Amino acid sequence: MTDPIDGFDINNPDLPKSIKKAAFESGGYPYEDKLDKDEYDTQMYRLQKQLVLHQAHMAEAGTRTVIIFEGRDAAGKGGTIERFLENLNHRYNLIAALPKPNDRERTQWYFQRYVDWLPAAGEMVLFDRSWYNRAGVEPVMGFCTPEQTEHFLDEAPEFEKRLTNDGIRIFKLWLSIGREMQIKRFHDRRHDPLKTWKLSPVDLKALELWGDYSDARDKMLERTDSRHAPWTVIRANDKKRLRLNAIRTVLHRLDYEGKDKEEIGEIDRNIVLTAEEFLGMEGE
Repeated sequence: MTDPIDGFDINNPDLPKSIKKAAFESGGYPYEDKLDKDEYDTQMYRLQKQLVLHQAHMAEAGTRTVIIFEGRDAAGKGGTIERFLENLNHRYNLIAALPKPNDRERTQWYFQRYVDWLPAAGEMVLFDRSWYNRAGVEPVMGFCTPEQTEHFLDEAPEFEKRLTNDGIRIFKLWLSIGREMQIKRFHDRRHDPLKTWKLSPVDLKALELWGDYSDARDKMLERTDSRHAPWTVIRANDKKRLRLNAIRTVLHRLDYEGKDKEEIGEIDRNIVLTAEEFLGMEGE
């Protein structure tokens, strides 16, 4: 499969350095090089200690937390979730990655099957895609009607308001990658025998629908960004910077015993944006 950008051949196992560089810098990414691995490991260790402290507080105080990970295919959602949970108890820190709805679920209230996954006291649930499928993948791929998407965009902020009113903390993270980076990651999946299962026909179809996904994303951010459940956009071309800043974004907004802001570190405002900031930029 050849993409119109630079004649990129996704079937070619060997990529020139120029293609890799173009992928890393795509989408207006503000850095030329990846974060140093030793620096990443040092920062990640500090963040892992803070996550463990939060887990202890969560169990003691009975707090409930939801973290939603959204973004294009290959944006890094799964790997970032793994880093969140690396040293946590999976009995109380859960991944929700729902398959496509079955015949019965398709006739339910749209949010119904997600409600079953909401946290109880002392739990944190990380959604690897969420109810926001109705604002992105489903309308772009023709899996729902325009009317269903409009209804969802009206209803989602109210649904989330009910959750936050009941004491659930909601974090919504959009992971943003450039088009060339998405192609490169699809290429890597195709040629890695341990990752080929990650590449689906829907993923490859997404390459042809880049603009449609961008339009759907922008509409979703504009309509569902709220004070009670705001969106945070994180530029994700560098997975190391993505993971560190995703964890920081959450930890800085949580209260827990032993919280150390210096150990958490500063959020990188070159890659972490509000929805309003992101939507105000051209060419994204």
